[in-house]
Amino acid sequence: MPDRAPTLSLSLHRSIAEIDPAEWDACGGAANPFVSHAFLGAVEESGSTGRRTGWLPQHAALRDESGTLLAAAPMYAKSHSYGEYVFDHGWAQAFERAGGQYYPKLQVASPFSPVTGPRLLVRPDTAHPRPALLAAIGDALRQACGALSLSSVHVAFCEEAEYRQLGEQGWLQRIGMQFHWENAGYADFEAFLAAFNSRKRKAVRRERRDAQAAGLVFRTLRGQEITPRHWAAFHRFYLSTVDRKWGSAYLTERFFPLLGERLGDAVVLMVAEHDGEPVAGALNLLGPDALYGRNWGCEGDWPFLHFELCYYRAIEFAIEHGLKRVEAGAQGEHKIQRGYLPRPTYSAHWIEHGGLRHAVADFLDHERRAREAEMAELATLSPYRQDGET
Repeated sequence: MPDRAPTLSLSLHRSIAEIDPAEWDACGGAANPFVSHAFLGAVEESGSTGRRTGWLPQHAALRDESGTLLAAAPMYAKSHSYGEYVFDHGWAQAFERAGGQYYPKLQVASPFSPVTGPRLLVRPDTAHPRPALLAAIGDALRQACGALSLSSVHVAFCEEAEYRQLGEQGWLQRIGMQFHWENAGYADFEAFLAAFNSRKRKAVRRERRDAQAAGLVFRTLRGQEITPRHWAAFHRFYLSTVDRKWGSAYLTERFFPLLGERLGDAVVLMVAEHDGEPVAGALNLLGPDALYGRNWGCEGDWPFLHFELCYYRAIEFAIEHGLKRVEAGAQGEHKIQRGYLPRPTYSAHWIEHGGLRHAVADFLDHERRAREAEMAELATLSPYRQDGET
């Protein structure tokens, strides 16, 4: 450890291209595809972030006296709370009714991606301990929020260690919930199903049988196997899903092929074809030990196709490649019956205004207890065999 504390300086960058890719990824971006320089660059260059969508890059870089990048954070100035999956609309409305100005705010996140991963990216190969650098970047973000006269800064879907470190620094802590599948060393999909109770096992087999009996051909494509034809079809599927959910189409048509180009074999596209034409797709990104389900869509009405493409095929892929888990995105209690169980997600929030901070802290205290009780209750719906069950 150095004899004295380093002198650190924070800079904010309006494009990820202003930061060297090797420097950025050396701070932890390579371990999780959603905060890699390649992913963030694809989002920006495709026009998916920027003025059109209200996600204005303000990426944070913390450097020492020599100019070495010690820590970084993917950050955006936002004039709304859409596309985040950690909802603070109520906080904004309450503050503005009281005469405050909630927007713009700072959001530390992977855009449009409710995926847990590092958000405070810390370079590991330095003399400075990781907790000290986490604390330093946390303090720097809080100070930037005040210096810019903004209401708040939010760190969404962070790792638990980051959540706890920021909590020690006075940030408000929030727990969410997702449904993840975890690999217990299964040899194949049938071995996984053998862990289910009899009734749930039969239900999954019936769903898979019906989906596969619909005259569809299923393909798992990676990297260069995904052609412009596939990406054009997938963009249609994406728009169809957005339309059905009354959402906003943040991701542009250019984003998907650019993602495939930049991330290569880390992009995994599950495709269903009928008479040689793609009719549905599920987009995943591959990390070192997990498969992350992101977007899905289809044309037509096919029985249980969503479950087959998004859940069962993802599990098969994870087993085949020795992955520890599948994270299938936000929401969806229906995932429990397919083997995906409730797991906590974490976020941390710095709010400048003392009155609002106190009110939100009280709300989060109640919400946290309710969320923990909800997860415990949902876990009782597990399809896995209990002692004595067949």
